[in-house]
Parts: sequence; structure tokens; C-alpha cells
Amino acid sequence: MAVANTAAFFRVEGTIVRAGTLSTCAYLAANRPGLGERMLRLGQVALTAPVYGLLGQNDRSLVNRLAYLPLRHMGQDRVAELAEEYFDVVLRERLLEQGLELLRMCRRQGHRVVLISENLAPIVDLLARHLTGIDDYVCNHLEIRDARATGRLLEPVVGGHDSGPWASRYAAEHNLDLSHSVAYGGHGPDLLLLASVGHPCAVNPDLTLRRAARDADWPIVEYRA
Repeated sequence: MAVANTAAFFRVEGTIVRAGTLSTCAYLAANRPGLGERMLRLGQVALTAPVYGLLGQNDRSLVNRLAYLPLRHMGQDRVAELAEEYFDVVLRERLLEQGLELLRMCRRQGHRVVLISENLAPIVDLLARHLTGIDDYVCNHLEIRDARATGRLLEPVVGGHDSGPWASRYAAEHNLDLSHSVAYGGHGPDLLLLASVGHPCAVNPDLTLRRAARDADWPIVEYRA
């Protein structure tokens, strides 16, 4: 029987796609004009990778801010063009079939399906239109000045520990019952999101989330390719 006034929240990275923020930034940086500029920006992306390893299981908002800095001075039109190219060439090939089946199941159950992504709006918009039955999404947005990216992200930055309070606000705005809603996440910062719903599920969890899920007796699903 369909469930009324509930949502299914999906943290995209790790549950729906294998690729994350660094993959996006590396692709965009690698397609900047000029060999020297490309090498400089790719080097900046590479320097961010160890920070992801250190902080990614706790608060990813800082590392997301750092990761997008190499896009500074990139034209807005060029970002949009490369976003479409990245989606077609990279992201479509990294969709996780098991995650897509979870999406389909939630639609059959009547949930409002909401994506939460650390990626940029032009890419997440393409993803949401490609998938079936996505009702809404929240993601990161580059700050644009004079038609060029500053390298900074607009607030609020997706990836930190504010997903739980955000879900509560979202539920109030859309008259949703969180106690009968579901959420899927794979990273430590997803803890508060999962804790905010009645039916949480850890998907391909990192060490931090795995420990918390076991302590809370939450379901853990593994489907890494």
C-alpha cells in the first residue's frame, strides 16, 4: 500500500553513483585551456585528496570548499558545457544499479524521492532528469561573478553535519512525516540525516558510519561493484 506524506532521502555519492566531488573537479580542471593552467589546477585537486582521506568521514563541507577552488576563473558557460560532458562521459557509467533499484522501490512505495549531493547544480540537474521519479534535490552551487566562477561555494555547503536539521526543515515545509520516511547514506556526516528518519539505512558505509549503524542497529547494505 502506498505511503502518504513521506520522503526517501538519498545521499547520491556512494548510494547512487560511485563518483564523488574529486572526480568532478579533476575532470573540469583537466579541461581548462592551456597546459600550464591544467597542470596547476589538477595539482590543486590532487592536494585535496589527502584532506578527503583525513576529514571525509567526519565533516566534508571543508574539503568540498577546498576541492572546488581549482575552478576559480572558469567561465560559467564553460562549467555548464563541461558538466554536461562529464555527465555523459563519466557519471552515467558510474551509476550503481542496486541504488537505482532502491530508487524505484521507494517510488513504488509512494515516497517523495529527494537527492542530496555534494556535486554541482548543473551536474545534479542532469542526473535528476536522467533518473526516473526524482521529486527534488539539494546540491552545491558555485559562486558566479561577472559570468566566472570564483572557486567558492554558496552557502549552505552540502557535506557537513547539517543534513539532519535540514531534513527537519524540509519535512516541515513539505508536510512530511519523518517517522515513516527513509534515508540512505554512506558517510559519517550522514549520521544526523539517518537519525532524523524512522527508517535509516547505511549503504556502502565508511568506517565512521558503519560503527554508528551497528551501535544503532540500523540496516547495512553493501553493493559496491
